[in-house]
Amino acid sequence: MPRSIWKGAISFGLVTIPVKLFSATEEKDISFRQVHPEDGGRIKYKRVCEKCGKEIPFAEIAKGYELPDGRMVILEKEDFDNLPLSTTKAVEVVQFVAEDEVDPTYFDKTYFLEAEGPGAKPYVLLRDALIKSGRAAVVKVALRSRESLALVRPKDGVLLMHTMLWPDELRDGSFAAPPENVTVSDAEVTMAQSFIDALAGDFHPEEFTDAYREALEAVVQSKADGIPLVEATEEAPKEAEVVDLVAALRASVEAAKKRREEAEKAKAM
Repeated sequence: MPRSIWKGAISFGLVTIPVKLFSATEEKDISFRQVHPEDGGRIKYKRVCEKCGKEIPFAEIAKGYELPDGRMVILEKEDFDNLPLSTTKAVEVVQFVAEDEVDPTYFDKTYFLEAEGPGAKPYVLLRDALIKSGRAAVVKVALRSRESLALVRPKDGVLLMHTMLWPDELRDGSFAAPPENVTVSDAEVTMAQSFIDALAGDFHPEEFTDAYREALEAVVQSKADGIPLVEATEEAPKEAEVVDLVAALRASVEAAKKRREEAEKAKAM
């Protein structure tokens, strides 16, 4: 069982729910070391003070905030522990909203909330009330030296908490919009919808794998074993510009239907 990263309580009106917080995700990327290629030795870095030139042990390093006038304010652990903030040990419910009202762009990280001790009954109360109302709770919580908005919602019998970015942390993406004078015909939209319909289905994330990570693991293993890796055949590059969108989409629909039929046959075997 993973270790909890935070303990506190959800304030649900006059009801208090003691909870523990657990990370709901983990990175699966391959981790590399920085090494000297001649002998494989690891590269080490020293933490050196730019003023006195001394190497500073990690335990003696403090956090400093540089003011606009150049002064450095040193903050100790006690300063963070004693912040004048009500959300340091409490998840404060501020609003209830429909889940689809929150743009997924706001989501940062996902956590499991586990009831602690006498919190089981009020935990179930909040979970079931959210399910029946079809809503999620917008909360404020302080985690990892910052306060965040978060969304608490029920899933598979558990309450999940998604921390969110603040509005001023989202960039304006209007620069990426195509020029307004670019238009498409009804026939092109209809054919695009046909392609969407051909690939439509229920989302089953377990059916997808990280092909890049698998290929990288294969390269690492082949080098470790001293066995040459069979090179993958490269597909011929496609034309960057499509003149006839309807013809291209029609061909895409046929290809999608063929892939789906082959996939269904493979499942039936």
